[in-house]
Amino acid sequence: MSGGYSAEAVYWLPVISAGVIGFAVAMYVILDGFDLGVGILFPYFPQEAQRDQMMNSVAPFWDGNETWLVLGGTGLLVAFPFAYAVIMPALYVPLIVMLLALVFRGVAFEFRWVAKPHHRKWDIAFAAGSTVAAFCQGLMLGGLIRGIRVEGDHFAGGTFDWLSPFGLMCGVGLVVGYALLGACWLVMKTAGGVEQKARRYARPLLLVLLAFIALVSIWTPLEFERIAARWFSFPDILYLAPVPLLTVFLAFSCWRGLAGRHPTVAFYSAVGLFVLAFIGLVISTLPYLVPPTLTLWQAAAAPESQSFILVGMVVLVPIILGYTVFVYHTFRGKVRPGEGYH
Repeated sequence: MSGGYSAEAVYWLPVISAGVIGFAVAMYVILDGFDLGVGILFPYFPQEAQRDQMMNSVAPFWDGNETWLVLGGTGLLVAFPFAYAVIMPALYVPLIVMLLALVFRGVAFEFRWVAKPHHRKWDIAFAAGSTVAAFCQGLMLGGLIRGIRVEGDHFAGGTFDWLSPFGLMCGVGLVVGYALLGACWLVMKTAGGVEQKARRYARPLLLVLLAFIALVSIWTPLEFERIAARWFSFPDILYLAPVPLLTVFLAFSCWRGLAGRHPTVAFYSAVGLFVLAFIGLVISTLPYLVPPTLTLWQAAAAPESQSFILVGMVVLVPIILGYTVFVYHTFRGKVRPGEGYH
């Protein structure tokens, strides 16, 4: 018993909290991923009218998408303060660079319109901020998968432990993945030259992303014993065998959607690839919140704090979901050349 909480409650509260935080992170990656992808592709659309159309396709959504990042970070701080205290100093450099990049990207959204015709620096800020933010997120992911050195209850590693060939590969892979999401979004949401050019970019991006997925799938079990044991031990291998098959199916579905008249299929298939990759990450790391040292229960706050944050989540998550559905429904349909919301 802990503060009047049963052993069952003490066990399940961190699991539920981790599930809600994981859901918020997944929503951020999917929703902010496509608008970061639009920014990554920005330099490859040099025509001014096409750039206006690209930004207008994400203008109603981008700031609401980042709400999920705030929710996930706040939830981690309150529900798992020990994990927060270890992860932040371990990944401090790429985290700060990512946040600064997101600031530049966000400011560029607003200032680009009012600075015309002298807005080239804001085009650069939008593209560079999107690319750097995506790359830093991949660096942090790679650093977390590799593991963080912990002694007692504090970070015991170096400032640049996150910097490794594996982390750099994750960074480039996430940039490619976000670019694919952005290209599929443009195919679905725009018309005319932007749509056609996005179709041409999306197909090679899909192939490159599949190559990165294959590379990660080979690299992680070879380098990290705990991941190999999770995926290739019996009977786990029987349960997890459908994952690569689903990956092939979603990739084929995305390719067909890009080639045909159903661009929504391409976008949702690309989203499915991200969801599947996220599920694979969860399978590879749980029950560790800070691999390979701190489990969910070791990193969890007191049950009272867990209950407090869950009450807030029960209120906030439906509100954010409702707002998200409302905005995406209100601004449904394609953005055609010359149209916009600015």
